[in-house]
Amino acid sequence: MKILILGVNGFIGNALVRRILQDTPWEVYGMDLSCHKLEHSLDSPRFHYVEGDISINKEWIEYHIKKCDLVLPLVAIATPRAYVKDPLGVFTLDFEENLRVVRQCVKYGRRVIFPSTSEVYGMCQDEEFLEDESNYVLGPIHKQRWIYSCSKQLIDRVIWAYGQRGDLRFTLIRPFNWIGPKLDDVDAAKEGSSRVVTQFIINLYRREPIKLVDGGHQTRCFTWVEDGIDCLMKIIENPGGVADGQIFNIGSPDNLCSIRDLAVRLKDLFMRHPDHAEDGVYSEIVEEPHELYYGQGYQDILNRRPSIEKARRLLGWEPRTDLDSALKDTLDFFLEEMKDQD
Repeated sequence: MKILILGVNGFIGNALVRRILQDTPWEVYGMDLSCHKLEHSLDSPRFHYVEGDISINKEWIEYHIKKCDLVLPLVAIATPRAYVKDPLGVFTLDFEENLRVVRQCVKYGRRVIFPSTSEVYGMCQDEEFLEDESNYVLGPIHKQRWIYSCSKQLIDRVIWAYGQRGDLRFTLIRPFNWIGPKLDDVDAAKEGSSRVVTQFIINLYRREPIKLVDGGHQTRCFTWVEDGIDCLMKIIENPGGVADGQIFNIGSPDNLCSIRDLAVRLKDLFMRHPDHAEDGVYSEIVEEPHELYYGQGYQDILNRRPSIEKARRLLGWEPRTDLDSALKDTLDFFLEEMKDQD
């Protein structure tokens, strides 16, 4: 099998390439703006990397869509600060650029696995989000935070419509807060524009206050990246076409905690880390209103817990890593990376 991965240097992309090369004979063609997370795979003769931009290198992308059996367009802006500060940039990349890729998959009859997002469910009030039943509840237009969710939901609907017409073989995946090594770039976290786990780790390392937006009462289910990759590999393998035309939540419902609890857990792990147990001074955990942290265009998702019954039933998949183990391994990776940079 030949697989094209756009955004191959990202968090999911680099982990997926490593697994493919480790466990299968498949070939991978990948494009991204850089390759610093791919040191584990660049020397493989079955990995063909090119530095490029999805909005510029259009001919290369179209050629490789024709050449490959499966396409994974993983390029996206996926950090809340960007949704508020640059909503048009989010829409352009996450919807318009990816739509062109989807249409080329239709044109050349190529299978696509597209990364939707847990954020499409928005402020849904269901206890667990169901892929085919839950309602999607978004806030008012002036809350620009929802442009990411709306862009992803719209492309989900376009993909579904192509599939229903018989023009596209697809699977939609919805990752729920995957964490692990290489989740974000350290420099992005230093600027305050990373995802929450990385942001808190950088704050701890730099003795900065950990800021809980609106008190940190929001809950999330954090999923170890290798558990998520296990599920994604089953979808790629797709025995008997079981994943065709399906949407899968990929998350760990048992790893539910509030953002406040996340901060406490990470601080405790940091204080017990061998390199920092004797530091003496540690980050404070403080509260900050979203207007100060993100701006007026922000609105939060209070609860986000997936039902994974479909993945269990159709794929035989089950997450295996508990929350404390996932947080510890993520913390250890970033602390080692930052120590090497000092």
